[in-house]
Amino acid sequence: MRTETYEALPSGLAEQVAALEAQAWPGSSPGHDPALAPRAVLLLDAGGRVAASLALLHKPVRLADGRTYRAAGLSGVVTRADVRGRGYGGRLVAAARALLAADPGVDLALFSCDRELVPFYEAAGFEVLPGTVLVGGTPADPLATDAPGLDKTVLGAFPTGAADGEGRADRVRAAFTGIRVPLYPGTIDRLW
Repeated sequence: MRTETYEALPSGLAEQVAALEAQAWPGSSPGHDPALAPRAVLLLDAGGRVAASLALLHKPVRLADGRTYRAAGLSGVVTRADVRGRGYGGRLVAAARALLAADPGVDLALFSCDRELVPFYEAAGFEVLPGTVLVGGTPADPLATDAPGLDKTVLGAFPTGAADGEGRADRVRAAFTGIRVPLYPGTIDRLW
């Protein structure tokens, strides 16, 4: 497993990630908004090639009650076509969850996925947030996970700090369940 800022990825690995993303999402632009402090998490095969990759994006999220939380999300989760079905994607997502859980600068992991992918993310330790809608894009040009034509489900994970115990995780989970979350990550990563 390898994690780097996108700017620090060696060119050979950066090119492989861009090629994987272009194959999975034709017509999209590679990379992520630097304002979201993107970190690449890579799983390399025995030959040192990228077998699977994802991005961890970070952003403070202010809720309607005035509280601000330090959110991180998964984006661009992709496995190379010739190695799919070997568990690489699941290992990568589980490792990303562990990285976020160990990060003292993250209050919660929050992202959306296509409904049929929910079991995949649940197997890695994420949980569905019933009734939660992420509102991405920008305030002037929003894109919500419940928009017509999107079949998205919002998932989360709630790390516990040693000093906070389970109580903090439960409070953050409650704050993000059944609400519209004003994520607004911008025009590059409209939803993460």
